[in-house]
Amino acid sequence: MGKLWYGGTIYTMRKEGETAEAVFSDQGKIVEIGTKSYLEQKYKNRMDEQINLRGGVMYPGFVDSHLHIIGHGERLLRLDLAYVQSPEELLEKLKEKDQQLPSGEWLIGEGFNENQWDQPRIIHRKEIDQVCPDRPVVLTRVCRHALVANSKAMKLAGVTPETSDPQGGLIDRDQHGNPTGFFLDRAQEMIKNAMPEVTEQYLQEAIKVAVDDLVKHGIVGGHSEDLNYYGGFDRTYGAFTSTIDGKSRKFRAHLLVHHEVIDDMEKARLGFKQGTGWVELGAMKIFADGALGGRTAWLSSPYEDEPDQFGVAIHTQEGFKHLIKKARAKGLPVAVHAIGDQAVDTIINLIEKYPVPEGKRDRIIHAQILREDLYEKMKKLNLVADIQPTFVTSDFPWVLDRIGKDRSEHAYPWKRLLDHGIICAGGSDAPIEEINPLKGIEAAVVRRSEHDGQIYGKSQQLTPFEAISLYTRGSASAIGNEEEQGMIDRGFLADFTVLDRDLFRINTEEISKTKVTMTVIDETIVYQK
Repeated sequence: MGKLWYGGTIYTMRKEGETAEAVFSDQGKIVEIGTKSYLEQKYKNRMDEQINLRGGVMYPGFVDSHLHIIGHGERLLRLDLAYVQSPEELLEKLKEKDQQLPSGEWLIGEGFNENQWDQPRIIHRKEIDQVCPDRPVVLTRVCRHALVANSKAMKLAGVTPETSDPQGGLIDRDQHGNPTGFFLDRAQEMIKNAMPEVTEQYLQEAIKVAVDDLVKHGIVGGHSEDLNYYGGFDRTYGAFTSTIDGKSRKFRAHLLVHHEVIDDMEKARLGFKQGTGWVELGAMKIFADGALGGRTAWLSSPYEDEPDQFGVAIHTQEGFKHLIKKARAKGLPVAVHAIGDQAVDTIINLIEKYPVPEGKRDRIIHAQILREDLYEKMKKLNLVADIQPTFVTSDFPWVLDRIGKDRSEHAYPWKRLLDHGIICAGGSDAPIEEINPLKGIEAAVVRRSEHDGQIYGKSQQLTPFEAISLYTRGSASAIGNEEEQGMIDRGFLADFTVLDRDLFRINTEEISKTKVTMTVIDETIVYQK
């Protein structure tokens, strides 16, 4: 039996400013929108419940187009270093945590960001050794493209001064050639491979706490990339399907499949857009480069503050070619992490040579540094730009030291992408950034740095409608679901995000202060304030 939703402002997102008085849904789908009296009369024999929004403002359910669900859960479960303001504070937190853990257990800290410190620098392994000499310690940088390991962890991983840098990774060394403990991009795997494998119970708990937190923030679904870690495809996919079962927990999880486990997906007799009603598989995930913070994003001209550094290509040219061809042989689209313009250019050229199967879309994840010639190429190939608006607030102004003034015109160019007719989807990259989509919407509209309070790239500010569309219509279009997700319309999923304020009518600098009053998935109220 169906449900009538009424008593607030309902934005359909079909076009800017369009509202409806009420919505009737049944069996998880929207049947019709219209006036309350009309829907009550027409569907009186099918209606068993009426939900009063009590003045709330309803939108199509927000979907985060790029996050790491298990990683977000781990941030909630582990030592959170996201708000640490100095090396001294970090070491003090390690000391406290060390006293709480059993002897021999690894101490893992999540999300430190040295750019928040008065004197930004990467902490040295010897500093950690002084606090934790006998315990292996791993601290993940906020970007998740770098980590710091202490001497005990390095010893267990077999890393010595003679250890070579892997393709697509860097081991930071001092003037004598000794590792400092700082591992970038694929070099991280040396340390991660030595870490004890997490239990299946741990994975399920991480997914559970992550999803419960996501729905509290008005998020009804997320596109995540977790399957190549935590013990491999079968184990991780099983943890998702058992935790998000549609009974104890409803959430729409779309899982990108890392290229290293794509064969495992096939062995499990699964393919693109297959899975359960709640957990489905997506495009092949490929990493093209690193991140701007560690100067591993792949640029076409050198870094402003390190003129001999262009960044890191995660694969060789032949390696990239092989992966794109492999995806096409399996009928798959690709979702490529590419931050620097050279990474984007390289992938575009290969996609042009090996086109996406008809009816599917490739996506460039991040696309933070572009060039004038790249927009039309992306549009011609119908590429989706998977963007993370809050990066503007956390990366400026320090990112200008990396890229210089000349490149800033095409840095985080969200408006240019939309003006060129490129589909843009909005995400958080949690746990790298805060999960709250309202912070992302405000960041896209205002572009104010949280470090110095200045606005960067004013010409690239989005309208509220454009910004909200990133998390509704954009996220749906990224995976070909634009006919059933992202709008409040007949035949669409009955997934809603209800807020206490109207994002189209409030001061744009107040968007992030808005509260979620209700999150609805499949007609089910999964969170209510």
